[in-house]
Amino acid sequence: MSVVTPVHLFPEAALAALRADAPLVQCITNAVVTNFTANVLLALGASPAMCDLPGEAGLFARAAGGTLINLGTPTAEQRDGAREAAASGAAWVLDPVAVGALPVRTALALELLDLRPAIVRGNASEILALTGHGAGGRGVDSLAAPDDAAAAAAALAVRTGGVVAVSGAVDLITDGERTVRVPGGSDLLARITGGGCSLGAVMAAFLAVTDALSAAVAASAVHAVASERAAARSQGPGSFAVAFLDELAALAPDDLAGRAVPDDLPERAVPDDLPGRAVPDDLPGPAVPAIPAGATR
Repeated sequence: MSVVTPVHLFPEAALAALRADAPLVQCITNAVVTNFTANVLLALGASPAMCDLPGEAGLFARAAGGTLINLGTPTAEQRDGAREAAASGAAWVLDPVAVGALPVRTALALELLDLRPAIVRGNASEILALTGHGAGGRGVDSLAAPDDAAAAAAALAVRTGGVVAVSGAVDLITDGERTVRVPGGSDLLARITGGGCSLGAVMAAFLAVTDALSAAVAASAVHAVASERAAARSQGPGSFAVAFLDELAALAPDDLAGRAVPDDLPERAVPDDLPGRAVPDDLPGPAVPAIPAGATR
């Protein structure tokens, strides 16, 4: 594992660093999305490893550049592996899939929060449930929009000392003090297996090369750009899934540059190739489009 000094990086610099480092990314993730998650990481330039066995997971987390803990199908064995990895001291991402109404995963998610994930990534209903402000969504689908969870996300970030990323039509990413919005992305991400779960894995990959806020923003921007480009040449969900992998592989760092951030606030926003892709709350910029009720990604 390379030693990383946490620094703020724009998405283009973060992608260049990721491609140069090809970080090892541990994925303790759900059985439904394992293959697609691995392919997303490979396409982007990272090296995935699905190591979730108790007795190995903690050891592997210390060797990896970043770890994803996704609670989509939390078997008893995998729960123990997740605890080991989270307690290892390594940088990791928590994806609390479908927490709220389901007691086993909800209890585990609350337990893992005490082990201070670098990033918590979920939809608005999941973030609200984690903070006691809701009972979760409809399975993996959110019944709330990211702005509905803005206060809860900020409070959760302060509690964990990390970053909370709320996915939706406009992703909302906060460390409790700073907030960045990443609009865009294709609706087809919600119509394939692993569209959201793979985003958590990409955040874990970027943790190997930059700080948590920059990692979450870069991952959201990469997903948004690649998914939009894939959708433009797809006939439906099947062709989109393949095209998405191709677009991730084809994405160049320069593709993520285009809207400059004021020199005196370099840490406040991370831009990419579409106007307003990363929009900090406290900087003027293009209007963020309205989020339809129930939107999720």
